Amino acid sequence: MTKRAVPWRQAWESALYGEDGFFRSTRPAEHFRTSAHVGVFAEAIADLVGQSGATTVVDLAAGGGELLVALLPLVGTGVQLIAVEVADRPADLPGAIHWTDHLPDRIDGLLIANEWLDNLPCDVVEVGDDGIVRDVCVDPTTGEESIGSPYESVWLDRWWPLRQPGERAEIGATRDEAWADAAARVNGLAIAIDYGHLREDRPPFGTLRSYAHGREVDVIPDGTRDVTAHVAVDSVAAAAGAQLMRQRDALARLGLDGGRPALDLAQSDPMAYLTALGRAGDVGELLANGGLGDFWWIITDTTGHGRLSE
Repeated sequence: MTKRAVPWRQAWESALYGEDGFFRSTRPAEHFRTSAHVGVFAEAIADLVGQSGATTVVDLAAGGGELLVALLPLVGTGVQLIAVEVADRPADLPGAIHWTDHLPDRIDGLLIANEWLDNLPCDVVEVGDDGIVRDVCVDPTTGEESIGSPYESVWLDRWWPLRQPGERAEIGATRDEAWADAAARVNGLAIAIDYGHLREDRPPFGTLRSYAHGREVDVIPDGTRDVTAHVAVDSVAAAAGAQLMRQRDALARLGLDGGRPALDLAQSDPMAYLTALGRAGDVGELLANGGLGDFWWIITDTTGHGRLSE
């Protein structure tokens, strides 16, 4: 173990949420594109707000508030919009959007967390040459890893069993607990949206990644880049009493259709055709196989009346 190595979870926490951490000093939109940055995504969420009767929308890990800014003209002032984020409030954020660094105790309406769970730090473990599962440590300044102490986990045994030397996992118990707590505060709908995997298809060597300025970079928890790992979505769903649905299926239920406009419209109203074509492209991005359409929605619905519960 190198002198500066610490357990991955500790380094990860500091890199993202420490005093000078990545999410305190930068806007995520400067580094990567999420569903919240695709304009028509807000239309689907507005439809969900309308059909569920939500009077409050809480966006957990709101980034720069992009989703709520797009949602504001679609839902009107009768719906309270609350952004939860550790960074300071953006100077250009509309006054109608409330900004806070903590989740409300109770939420009557809709809680949405778009790519929040993947940034919740986890313990990282690896099977050593001796067949023993051990904690993985990392030097925060270089990303150099070393193997630490033996690691026992009921969660690992149930959700991500490791067998062969070199196999790795991110322990999802922290995410299970965090989302179960968040969903329990909601009278209405709680939806976490993220990329993830199921027990029968876990990646054998883990999924730690880093991104900065629109591209994948070396995984170094130094605060200058994102640190992320795919979510064990079945484990999170079990902890929160939630159902799982792919984003393409959820958005289709909410009425998003990526079909191209009729060519006749190009002749009768060229501007309308270009607008419709651009919208179709945005919808296609949200529904795409191998892209955002593969994301999972982890849905807890205490009402049982919405289209996502059918």
